[in-house]
Amino acid sequence: MTMKSSIIAASLFCLGTFSTAAFAHFPLMSCWFEADKVLCEAGYSDGSTAVEYNVDMFDYDDNLIAKGMTDKRSIAEFTKPDTDFYLVFDAGHENPVEVDVVEIKEK
Repeated sequence: MTMKSSIIAASLFCLGTFSTAAFAHFPLMSCWFEADKVLCEAGYSDGSTAVEYNVDMFDYDDNLIAKGMTDKRSIAEFTKPDTDFYLVFDAGHENPVEVDVVEIKEK
């Protein structure tokens, strides 16, 4: 192998190995109250949307109390429960995003 072909091979290896990290993105979710509703917008750090993804609501004993799905605007809507809760957006390939009720404000 010549010096030039070794450099090209090493460059291609590095490009293939590290290029996925450059394109990595992670899930995000923000939630707010509107009257008796809880709304959550899910998406990704690269600005892409999360259409038709599950968002689940749990009580503090980790019981599932409601299931939602993001709509074409990447928003999931829930009826506000009478108990403390947290919401989870699990995109499946990254760590899930959790939003606790104490983090949620009126919009």
